[in-house]
Amino acid sequence: MKRTLVAPLLATVLATPMPVSAEVAQTAGTPITIETIVSQTEMIRIADALDAAVDAKDWALARSFFADTIDVDFTSLVGGEPASIPADVLISGWSANLTAEKESFHLRGNHRVTFESDGSATMLSHGYAWNRMERAALPENGGNTLWEVWGTYVHGFVETEAGWKVDAMTFTATAERGNAFVRNTPGS
Repeated sequence: MKRTLVAPLLATVLATPMPVSAEVAQTAGTPITIETIVSQTEMIRIADALDAAVDAKDWALARSFFADTIDVDFTSLVGGEPASIPADVLISGWSANLTAEKESFHLRGNHRVTFESDGSATMLSHGYAWNRMERAALPENGGNTLWEVWGTYVHGFVETEAGWKVDAMTFTATAERGNAFVRNTPGS
């Protein structure tokens, strides 16, 4: 198909909204339209860039993706209760745990964005992460340098004057394997 025909065809497809039930919207996300494509793409970019910033230990960049206060729920991994905390506290905790000694790799896919209202959206995605720490290879530390986890993320987004920012983040673990010493021990 010639390039000149693709743009009008794409515009027609994207301009035709398809009605969906609330259950389908939660699972499938809001259909992409001309009005939502830029925002949806930006939210996916932010979540992916956040993972890359954490793995690179670029804490200033990671912080830039968050609103000042964030609702967090990592209870499926660490117990406790969901909380509303300053984003600076979240970044401080991540940077204290994921030091140079502890490598990490985060990957996500199957992004589904649902617009809740003007300036508010939720994105569901599948996630995978591993942490590696050489000190864990010692027999007294479990003998295995890796810990891995799979699960689902829910990111809440709010539109600000500076663009879309994450204001909520939940991770629900569905499986994990490896050495809990790696997960539970901050790098030095």
